Amino acid sequence: MARQQEAAAGPRDTEWAIAGLSAMGPFGSMKDKLALFGQFVGDWDIVEALYSLPVGGEAVRRGEIHFRWILEGRAVQDVWSMIDEKSHEIVPAGTTIRFYDPKIDAWHSVWVSPVQNSVQPFVARKVGEEIVLEGKTKEGYAERWVFSEITTKSFRWHSEETHDDGKTWLITEQMKVRRKLTAS
Repeated sequence: MARQQEAAAGPRDTEWAIAGLSAMGPFGSMKDKLALFGQFVGDWDIVEALYSLPVGGEAVRRGEIHFRWILEGRAVQDVWSMIDEKSHEIVPAGTTIRFYDPKIDAWHSVWVSPVQNSVQPFVARKVGEEIVLEGKTKEGYAERWVFSEITTKSFRWHSEETHDDGKTWLITEQMKVRRKLTAS
């Protein structure tokens, strides 16, 4: 029965696609503005991910991120996956869809994670040399997701939240990410 359900759901490989979703590159007239997140299009390894645990301490994980152009190149979608420590399989954690809004000169971004039972909207802007996404935690606290130390081959990412209206910020996750090497 499980195999029948899996077969009915569709393949679980890179051949799978929804008609009209994928795009070959950025939408022409918005190319410059789309470069903020377009620079990440490709495949990345999460070399090290540190998560703060509710009981104290940290958990260290590894994983992958895959960024792609979607919807005529007007948006960028990613899938974040972690490596399961027991099975060593790649387990998708969630996906983000983001698009540039010229009316506010910023990006709308939505993280969706069935694993975390989470849907989180953010607004993203370039701040200095960083990309800062601002939103709220499930509990209603201000939260920022920050891409920093960005190069063509690597970046750092962290999430932080405040429980005192921005006086102090607590880092809850941080990752070192490196672009996957392509076969020559």
